[in-house]
Formats: sequence, C-alpha cells, structure tokens
Amino acid sequence: MAKPLTDQEKRRQISIRGIVGVENVAELKKGFNRHLHFTLVKDRNVATPRDYFFALAHTVRDHLVGRWIRTQQHYYETCPKLGLDMEELEEIEEDAGLGNGGLGRLAACFLDSMATLGLAAYGYGIRYEYGIFNQKIRDGWQIEEADDWLRHGNPWEKARPEFMLPVHFYGNVEHTEAGTKWINTQVVLALPYDTPVPGYLNNTVNTMRLWSARAPNDFNLRDFNVGDYIQAVLDRNLAENISRVLYPNDNFFEGKELRLKQEYFVVAATLQDVIRRFKASKLGSSRSAGTAFDAFPDQVAIQLNDTHPALAIPELMRIFVDIEKLPWSKAWEITQKTFAYTNHTVLPEALERWPVELVEKLLPRHLQIIYEMNQKHLDKIAALFPKDVDRLRRMSLIEEEGGKRINMAHLCIVGSHAVNGVAKIHSDIVKNQVFKDFSELEPDKFQNKTNGITPRRWLLLCNPGLAELIAEKIGEDCVKDLSQLTKLNSFLGDDIFLREISNVKQENKLKFSQFLEKEYKVKINPSSMFDVQVKRIHEYKRQLLNCLHVVTMYNRIKKDPKKLFVPRTVIIGGKAAPGYHMAKLIIKLITSVAEVVNNDPMVGSKLKLIFLENYRVSLAEKVIPATDLSEQISTAGTEASGTGNMKFMLNGALTIGTMDGANVEMAEEAGEENLFIFGMRIEDVAALDKKGYKAKEYYEALPELKLAIDQIDKGFFSPKQPDLFKDLVNMLFYHDRFKVFADYEAYVKCQEKVSQLYMNPKAWNIMVLRNIAAAGKFSSDRTIKEYARDIWNMEPSDIKISLSREPSSGVDKANGK
Repeated sequence: MAKPLTDQEKRRQISIRGIVGVENVAELKKGFNRHLHFTLVKDRNVATPRDYFFALAHTVRDHLVGRWIRTQQHYYETCPKLGLDMEELEEIEEDAGLGNGGLGRLAACFLDSMATLGLAAYGYGIRYEYGIFNQKIRDGWQIEEADDWLRHGNPWEKARPEFMLPVHFYGNVEHTEAGTKWINTQVVLALPYDTPVPGYLNNTVNTMRLWSARAPNDFNLRDFNVGDYIQAVLDRNLAENISRVLYPNDNFFEGKELRLKQEYFVVAATLQDVIRRFKASKLGSSRSAGTAFDAFPDQVAIQLNDTHPALAIPELMRIFVDIEKLPWSKAWEITQKTFAYTNHTVLPEALERWPVELVEKLLPRHLQIIYEMNQKHLDKIAALFPKDVDRLRRMSLIEEEGGKRINMAHLCIVGSHAVNGVAKIHSDIVKNQVFKDFSELEPDKFQNKTNGITPRRWLLLCNPGLAELIAEKIGEDCVKDLSQLTKLNSFLGDDIFLREISNVKQENKLKFSQFLEKEYKVKINPSSMFDVQVKRIHEYKRQLLNCLHVVTMYNRIKKDPKKLFVPRTVIIGGKAAPGYHMAKLIIKLITSVAEVVNNDPMVGSKLKLIFLENYRVSLAEKVIPATDLSEQISTAGTEASGTGNMKFMLNGALTIGTMDGANVEMAEEAGEENLFIFGMRIEDVAALDKKGYKAKEYYEALPELKLAIDQIDKGFFSPKQPDLFKDLVNMLFYHDRFKVFADYEAYVKCQEKVSQLYMNPKAWNIMVLRNIAAAGKFSSDRTIKEYARDIWNMEPSDIKISLSREPSSGVDKANGK
C-alpha cells in the first residue's frame, strides 16, 4: 500500500498542478522518466542529483510551453494598448557581426539556401563575444569601438552544455608501440550555442552551431597549491580569450598566435561533433571496428570556407590515425573524399602562411602530420617530374624562403577532392595562374561555383515594395526559384509597370534620404541620382577612383555653375582594418572632400558626398533598395566575385564596373550594353604590368586628373594640415598596384554616359527592368544546388517536413549526408 502523503507533499502537489497546469501528477512523472531516460542513454548509466534536477525542470518547461504560447496569443489579440512597431523592434536587434566583409555574409546566405533546399546541413563557427568592431567617424577619421553585441543577450541562441567538448593545445608528442600520443596538453572546453536556421515555407529548421571557449574547472589548478588563487582564476581568461574577439582583417593575413588558436579551436570542436553524430548514425554504428569509417565520406561532406579552417585536414588525420587506429593510407583516402576547398581571394597578402615554429609550439602533433603529408605529396611529384626541383619548391606545403612557413592553400588543395573559385573569371585565375602547378597535376579537381545571394533577405525582406510588384506580375514562386525573373522581360513595354518600379525606387530613396538627413545633418535631394559604393575599404576596391570622380564633378560645377548638371548624392561606406594605414587615410580623404563639397553654396544640391558610418548588414538593407548606381570598380583580376553587386542588381540599381569578379557574368546575363562597363580587362592589366605602369604619364596627360591630385596634394581639402595626404599621393604615383590613374579617364567618360541616361527616365527604367530580369542566376539557391550535386554528392529535397509528432515519410525520404 502506498504511503500516505504528508500535508507538505499535498500542498506541493496542489502547487505543481496550479503552476504547471497538470491535473494528474502522474503525467509529470511520465515526462520526468522520459527526460531522465534520455539523459542516461546519451551520457551515462547512473543518474546524479543534477540529472534529476534537469529532468524535472525540462518536464515542467514542456508543460508550460503550450500555455505560455496561448497566453501570449491571448494578450496579443485582446490588449488594444499594446501597439508594436515592427520597424522599431527590428532596430533594437543587434547585428551579429561574426564575419569579415562579404565572406561571413556569404556563409549566412548559404545557410539560408541549404535550409530552404531541405539539405541536411550544419554551419559551424566561433561565437565571438565581440564581433567586427563598430566604426565611429571622429574628425573624419575611423575610430574603432568594441562590438558588445551580446550585452543584452541573444534570444535566438540556445546553449548546449551537454555537448561541451575538450580542445587541446601545446604539449608534446610521444611515440610508443601502441601508437602516437599527444600528451601534456592544455585543455580548453568548447561550449556550443545553437541558432535555428529556418528554410522558406518548408518547415525545415537547420542548425548553426557556434563554439564558445571555456576554461575547465581545474585550469591552472597547480597555482592553487602554491597559494596564488587569484592568478589562477585570472588565467582562466587566457583560455576564454579564444572566443573573445573576431580578428577584423579582410583580405589580409595576420599571423598571431591567438588567431591560430581560434582556427584550431573551431575545427577541433567541430570534427569531434561531426564524428559523434556519425557514430550515432546507422551507418556509423553498424560496422566492425576495421570498417567503421568506410562510409564516412558517404555521410559527411565538409566545405572549407577559405583557408581559415585548413587545420581540419591534419586534425581529421590525427583522429583517424592516432585515436581510431586507421592505417595512414585509409585515413588519407577518407580525409580527401570528405573535404572540399573554396578559395575566396587571390591577393598574395591575404593567403595564410603560418610559421612552422608557431605551429610546432601550439600543435606539435599536427606539424608532424603535415610534414608526413608533404613528404608523400612531394614523392608523388618527384616521380612524375624527375629532377624538376623548382616544381617541388613551388608545390611544397612548406615554404622555405624567409623562414619556414606552412602554405595553408596548398594544404587545402592537397587534402581535398575538389577546389573551386567563386566566379568564372576568378576560378580561371585560380586554375591557370595562382595554382597552375596543382591544376596541371589534377585538372578535374578544379571547378567554379559562382557566388549567390538569398532572395529572401535581399528582396523579400529588404525591399517589400519591389517584391510585391514582381509577385503581382509573375507570382510568388520566384522567391524560391529566382530564374523565373526572366518572365519580367515580357513587361519591358509596359509603361505603367515601369512607372511603378520607378515609384518604389523613389519611395525607398525618400525614406533613406530622411535617414541620412537625421544621421548626418546634410540636406539630401531625393530626386538626385543615388550613386553608392559600400564595401570594405581597400586599395584594390578603388574607393580612391570614386573619390577622384567626385572631385572632378566638383571642379566642373565650380568652373561652370550654370551648366546643366545631373544632381548626385554619392554615398561611400565601409570599414578599414584597424592596422591598415592607407585604408584609414582613404576614409579621411573622403570625409575631407565631403566637408568641402557639402558646404559650398555654389554647389548646393547638385552634388553631395556622404561617408556612411559603420556599414553593416542592417544598414545595407536600407541603402541597397534606395540605390540608383552601384559602384563595382575594382582593378580587373582582383575581386574574387563580390556579392554586393548582385544585391544591387536584384534591387533595381544599374552597375558601373570593371570586367572583374561576378560583374563579368552579370554582363553576360543582362547583356554588356545594360551595364556601364569601363576600364582595363585582365589582359590589359597584364600587358601594363609587363610594360611597366607609370602613373606620372596619366597625371601629365589628363588635366582634370592633374587638378584633382594637385588639390589633394597641396591641402585644398585639408587647409589646416596641407601635408595630410602626402603618403596617399605618393602611393598613387609610385606604389599603386591597382592602377587608379590608368582607369581614371575611362571611368569619368563612363560616368558621363550614366548621367546622360539618367536624364531619360523611361530608358533608365527599361535598363533597370532588364537587370532585375537577369538577376536570377545570382541566387544562392542555384549556387548551393551546384555545390550539392557537383561536390557534396547530395540532392536537394522539396519535401515539406510534417509538423505532426509522428515522423513523416518526407523526413524518411530526404536525401542528405
């Protein structure tokens, strides 16, 4: 017979029933047992008091959730005082600035597409406590402030301490009869935080898992024993610094120990997570020890997003050889089949080359593995090309000149089964120039995967007016199949539709001009052409060329104020790496020119120049829909792809640009006559390099260029500091790898064509519609389908996952690794 309940136990049951909403406490017991059983099956055989606590807490939470949602719905439906402004709420949300420039944003677009296409995919990265810095402009200079984006918490993430993993550093290597061991290491714990990544209208929610560094409880415990308790606790910060801050360099390699720690931290935690999941799968758990990993490449595909996660290759080899005891040849075969590498830059200063001495100190076992990989790789090359010592030097994973360094791009190529660039022109450069020796050896390994953008964020979310207009004409399906935009070509002769597109643009411009006036206290003419260049500040992106054109327009207005001039609002925005002196000087020049131009009464509303402070995703969502002219003016052969160019095209901006990156394919899709293409092509740049670029010749031959440079050089835009821009002018004359003067004349003439067309609104709007109709190729859905089919050996699924508790046939049918 059951023991009678005490009064205290009766009151507790009544309290539980009242709070949780469960009439029968037996229901709670069922839930409790289920949660406890799950914990024990997953982790251990014997329950601890903490297990009981979490099982009970999760059970109570489960019973509260339904009521919680219904309560909030009731409040929302019945409370007239609760007025929510969605735009106001959106402004409250912090940008998660966890990437640099376009690369991090590209990854976000890819995650969106993978979920929308029903691919079983995970995104892994570091949960930086401080993201890309906040940029403030003070006295025209960039000042960096910490991006404390987590100060109010992050409502989208969920900590998963039950999946916390150890990551090892330092130590030494011991070779025994039983195998090789990495011992005496310092351990840092990787705590995962999961963020849901919802697909579009398919009920799929994938996972982005970001790792946060935590010191173990016994970190530096030896210091406790000698009485230095305070120092031991403070030293915990050294471990946790790994995920403290994002390195803010874009297209520039900085070989710091902390950065190398970050790169290893993310791959070590991720590979443990991937292997745990594989072992728990049917294929991973149903095989004998000798064949346990044979199916690994059939179940797992890992895409290396540039060389930053390159250490995943030796790490997976370490796990297979040292821990799982696979023979080297088998481990290498599985590793190569698992990895694929995407190259995102060809700038030599951006390619990662880690000093051997640093890797040996931090990751001694990995250095040994890399050396062995390199030896086998060079033996293969030597057999194919006997006595070709120079080829061995060029293709080695270890560079010898100027100190031994590991070439991480070479490591990625050798350790992967596929290598791709991110636009046709870039992939050709990768294959035929930068990694020519490797492509000659394995031509089929090299591919192209032109970048793309998600139309959910970059049309539907940021430009609802245009999205609605398009949907009215061709239906809403184009948001999931952007190739349907070609149907818009049927409306090129529809004057009403053209006018409606123009009206949406004007509304966006009016809204953005109000924002600019509020933030920058500059009166903007919303009818002026919004001429925009927003991207990281870098010499190769040539914000200087844009600035020289502004100075030229200013001089023309001053020379003949009564001459007809198409009004322009020129907007330049972007962050400079904190240690990049020239990029910071470029920002100072832009703000100095703006100070003169914007305050000259003779110029008035004809020309304004704004430097857009703290450019970020949320600001891009405002400026891109309001843009008339998109500036994509990098020197041919330097921009891998670009994705901003695609966003502007989709949102009805026309492009002025060089034949570089994805601009080439945009011109192919829309017709070169529907973009404003100017300047040197790749072959012209090569020819000029061969001949020798002499900036002074252009300066002497072009009076308007000479005037602009003289004004900058002699302090016209910096009267209090006449020598302020001497370094910049000196660079343009003697050290300009990106040949600004060589393209100046063609650029200015092309800008005149832009102004001419802008004066003919109908012709302008027809060209706008042609560009929107041609933007379908540049969906990240198309890019991801190509990765899935050509590299990952996966098929996208259009099955909508059932929301019922019973597993749907759709889930069972879904293909994926």
